[in-house]
Amino acid sequence: MTRIFQYLSAILGRSTDEGVEDMVLLSKVTDDQITDNLKKRIQADLMFTYIVNPFKKLPYFTDKEIETYHGSAAYEHPPHIYALADKMFQNMIVDEENQCVIISGESGAGKTESAKLIMNYIAAVSSRGSGTTAGLVDEIKRIILGSNPLLESFGNAKTLRNNNSSRFGKYFEINFSKNGSPMGGKISNFLLEKSRVVGPSKGERNFHIFYQMTTAASATEKEQLGMMEPKYFHYLNTSGEYHADGINDVEEFNGMKAAMDVCQISVADKHAILGLVAAILHIGNIDFVEGEQPGTAVIRDVQTLEFPAYLLGVSVEMLQGSLLSRVMRTGGIGSKRASMYNVPLNVEQAQNTRDALSKALYSRVFDWVVQAVNRAMADLAKNMIRNNQILCLGVLDIFGFEIFDKNGFEQFCINYVNERLQQIFIELTLKSEQEEYQREGIKWTPIDYFNNKIVVELIESKKPPGVMAILDDVCFTMHAVTEGADQKFVQKLEGAVRGHKHYQGTQSQFVIHHYAGSVTYDCDGFTESNKDTLFKDLIQLMQTTSSQFIRNLFPEEVDDSDKKRPTTVSFKIKNQSQELVDTLMRSTPSYVRCIKPNETKRAKDWDSKRVEHQVRYLNLKENIKVRQVYMRCY
Repeated sequence: MTRIFQYLSAILGRSTDEGVEDMVLLSKVTDDQITDNLKKRIQADLMFTYIVNPFKKLPYFTDKEIETYHGSAAYEHPPHIYALADKMFQNMIVDEENQCVIISGESGAGKTESAKLIMNYIAAVSSRGSGTTAGLVDEIKRIILGSNPLLESFGNAKTLRNNNSSRFGKYFEINFSKNGSPMGGKISNFLLEKSRVVGPSKGERNFHIFYQMTTAASATEKEQLGMMEPKYFHYLNTSGEYHADGINDVEEFNGMKAAMDVCQISVADKHAILGLVAAILHIGNIDFVEGEQPGTAVIRDVQTLEFPAYLLGVSVEMLQGSLLSRVMRTGGIGSKRASMYNVPLNVEQAQNTRDALSKALYSRVFDWVVQAVNRAMADLAKNMIRNNQILCLGVLDIFGFEIFDKNGFEQFCINYVNERLQQIFIELTLKSEQEEYQREGIKWTPIDYFNNKIVVELIESKKPPGVMAILDDVCFTMHAVTEGADQKFVQKLEGAVRGHKHYQGTQSQFVIHHYAGSVTYDCDGFTESNKDTLFKDLIQLMQTTSSQFIRNLFPEEVDDSDKKRPTTVSFKIKNQSQELVDTLMRSTPSYVRCIKPNETKRAKDWDSKRVEHQVRYLNLKENIKVRQVYMRCY
């Protein structure tokens, strides 16, 4: 054992009732020992171990801590997320290499808070610039930090597991000059949970912004937007949950508005955004019943059309027509004999059309908000004196692996992205470091680990076709058909991948044995969710609005020929995931593994079984053992 290892063992590995600070220095590395060490530390209010969500605020994040960890070696002080942030920042400046941090863990484990702490630290220690650039640098820092309340209002919600759960993924890249001055940045967002807009589950809430507006809007705003109590709106009352512990909707609404100012969103655009959010709530109150003609829907109360039509800037008649009928065509895609005709919708189809419009409006305004933040940073960066080399530090905050009682298409997509991120971790740590030991002739006992490449290929492979390829094929061949499409998908999936050791199928479900556990996916709605179709009638309706803001959200040219193969959600996610992986692989990665100690969301509660499960699937034992070899040899 080297002197360095002995020295670090003395500092960080001393055995106390509070556990060891660096688990590389555990004398015995097992899942039980890791779990026990984490328990000792969290019970002593020591949340960092070189992250377990303590479910309470701890006094570790003042200017004093920032000063303590800035420029210091990791072993000089107790473990802290500021130590990791400082290491990344210093390595970026000294080595002139891009850095990224991948924050992973279950929903409610503390990923978003960890990301915010890293961003706060980087903003605090980075250079202010000099001369005329100093003020611009400060403005960029304000946007980097100030955008959080805005993004959380539109992208976060209360779930059963987390009162402030991020329902989207984001990768925040901050650009720096060679001397460490921020010079702009960019947010990339992934997989907004659009289905929440039209139907949060029992005991959960919709996105925070809806409750902020119904609760905290001024009397004038409420009158202009038709705001009532949350229970008045169908999209909010179906879950029966209107409040979230630790979330003050009035304060958050004021913070969101202040964030709009920081991000330079104009007064006109603010009004347009809030008007659109209100319109979505009113659209949800449009109800349908069976008409005189069997199989056709009519609107229960035509007065419910008036306010959403007013807020959308369209006529009541046009909105009504778009919700009750659809333009269809005979002949297949690209057929020369295709002709168009109007088809009335039944009640279920009309409800689906209403909800599709609401989801499209919300997702597009969310994308607009993200781009507004990016534009604000880009506009400032244009005014700065750029040198030739721009360095980048990225923070990935993405939804954790999800296993619920009922898992649908969105859980499938989320878990696929997590599989891709786990693949990066394996490739850059467990696999590559052991290969390096082998190349250098270091004697060590090879450490076995589960390589999830086989699961990723099961999901995304083209040849032989994996789950996504089969799903896309069914969606393409049955693009105009809803009934029977999910069953067709199950049948084709069973025929193609039956016998794969990480797959099991039934008549209406399939199981994938993921790295984090086995998940049963209910196929009901899979094909419709993957199509994510917004019918041309609705796009054209939004393009005729008197609102310039809404027209800008629907810039696409409607192709009446239908020659193009529709782009599916799984196709988009696969491409987005690959772009994200490529970006991360061009940077030097750091990792934050967040551990959730319980499901009660109460401080000091500890569920050893739940923690050990996370320890196991996050490969903590294997990673610690690989690091031990490194420390003993270098």
